[in-house]
Amino acid sequence: MNISDLRIALFSGNYNYTRDGANQALNRLVGSLLAKGAKVRVYSPKVANPDFPPTGDLVGLPNVPMPVKGRGEYRMPTHLGAAVKRDLAKFQPDIVHLSSPDPSGHAALRWAQDHDVPVLASVHTRFETYPRYYKMAFLEPLIIRLLRRFYNRCDALVAPSQSMIDELLAMEMHDDIALWSRGVDRTIFSSARRDPEWRRSLGLADDDVAIVFLGRLVMEKGLDVFAETIVQLRRRQVPHKVLVIGDGPARDWFEANLPGGIFAGFKTGEGLGQALASGDVFFNPSVTETFGNVTLEAMASGLPVVAAGATGSASLVLEGVTGRLVVPTTKDADAAAFAEALAPYCTDPALRSAHGAAGETRACEYGWEAINQVVADTYVRLVEDRRALQASEQGHAAQAA
Repeated sequence: MNISDLRIALFSGNYNYTRDGANQALNRLVGSLLAKGAKVRVYSPKVANPDFPPTGDLVGLPNVPMPVKGRGEYRMPTHLGAAVKRDLAKFQPDIVHLSSPDPSGHAALRWAQDHDVPVLASVHTRFETYPRYYKMAFLEPLIIRLLRRFYNRCDALVAPSQSMIDELLAMEMHDDIALWSRGVDRTIFSSARRDPEWRRSLGLADDDVAIVFLGRLVMEKGLDVFAETIVQLRRRQVPHKVLVIGDGPARDWFEANLPGGIFAGFKTGEGLGQALASGDVFFNPSVTETFGNVTLEAMASGLPVVAAGATGSASLVLEGVTGRLVVPTTKDADAAAFAEALAPYCTDPALRSAHGAAGETRACEYGWEAINQVVADTYVRLVEDRRALQASEQGHAAQAA
């Protein structure tokens, strides 16, 4: 069987209405699948003015605003509905791909099981860690149990880093998990994109060391730890500036807790590559990511990386070679440890240059085409396995008759 023989139904909680790392990966995957001749149908919430056009055919899912304070830009798909079920029946997918364990994901899983269609789930974020950032950490064990039930009802999983696979195995989420890593666009992210004039326009002198934050400004990205780390650096009188690339609902909080920080706003495409390469050190304290696209993009841009030694970055950053990893414990301890790791990069240009160059070299290993082939191969394997099982069951039934 070839990938061109398959019809794939992909379900996403956010395919294109708000740009993030997960949907960038999904759109690239769909583009790769379509180029190989596969038929793909995407089901996701639709809005009037999405952040970018969808790759492939997009069918809208019933949805409501995300019922979490500070996340109003996201939509929660609530169910499939009769129209979506009719569309699925007409499309007749060979496999269903679920990218989010939301209500529509559960409904799509039930639909697939009812129609004897195999299901692949991709893991894009550490959903179980989110409650701790909204003062509801007591919900974490419950969410882990719900995720375990959801993922174990799927036929297989794919996850973007070996560290995330290890976590999923330890939490008994599944025992069939393949590595679907992430690539980086080297036409956008490169040290050659560094722009001294752009830096100066923001008030950054040529000898200033800019510590960069890149991402959606939401609390689960570790904004509190980032801000407290900067406080620690200032107390130690370590020379530095802070450059924030991105926007989001927690921007006001972040600005209030990062006095003197330079907020460049949301960037994309070549503008993002220019802004990132124009920094000096990348700092990623997030523990919610399964891969850390921004970490890889920073490495490709020639920046040394200081990151939480959690899922994602732990599989990308080579300790003492391309940056530093700090194992998360508590907020105050993390801030002190992050400050200790960042300080040498702020004062040692040779160290910055060496680790940045090593990171850029390592980033060259991450090419999209080979990475997306892993998912295509997994689709084929699951469909072939299911068809073999169906044939075997039909043979037994015929013999019994």
